[in-house]
Amino acid sequence: MIERADATTLMGKPMTLLGPELKPGDAAPDFHVVDASMQPVSLQETAGRTRIFSVVPSLDTPVCDAQTRRFDEEAAKLKNVDIYTISMDLPFAQKRWCGAFSVDRVKMLSDHKDGSFGSAYGTLIKDLRIESRAVFVVGPDNRIQYVEYVKEVSDHPNYGAALEAAQKGS
Repeated sequence: MIERADATTLMGKPMTLLGPELKPGDAAPDFHVVDASMQPVSLQETAGRTRIFSVVPSLDTPVCDAQTRRFDEEAAKLKNVDIYTISMDLPFAQKRWCGAFSVDRVKMLSDHKDGSFGSAYGTLIKDLRIESRAVFVVGPDNRIQYVEYVKEVSDHPNYGAALEAAQKGS
């Protein structure tokens, strides 16, 4: 397993990420997560359209909450784009959070089982076994069109750049 020491920080403290650092043009790696109904989901099950994979540490934190709500709002405006939020939160917690805040356009995926997404996309924080903040735009051809690994976990991603990349790819 590739280890990327000091690849991210959490409140200024360096953290090690597990997995590769992906770049635009790379083939999107496969992953195995579960949805809100505990059904398995892989890259193939998401195929067919442009996808935004919004990766957050936990929905119960202010920036993750804001990031997921922002992408939920944007989902209504995007044609031929599916948006997924991926975290280590259990599916039950994701479902509860979505219900509490009327989030219904973003599809929730949990990487809690084995960290498959985090290991494949280079977002798994070794020190804490949670996801780092990142955004990936993957085209219908399963090629990565846009990547942002947010250096400081408590910072917001560049929403505009991700949305622009998704609109170009759809």
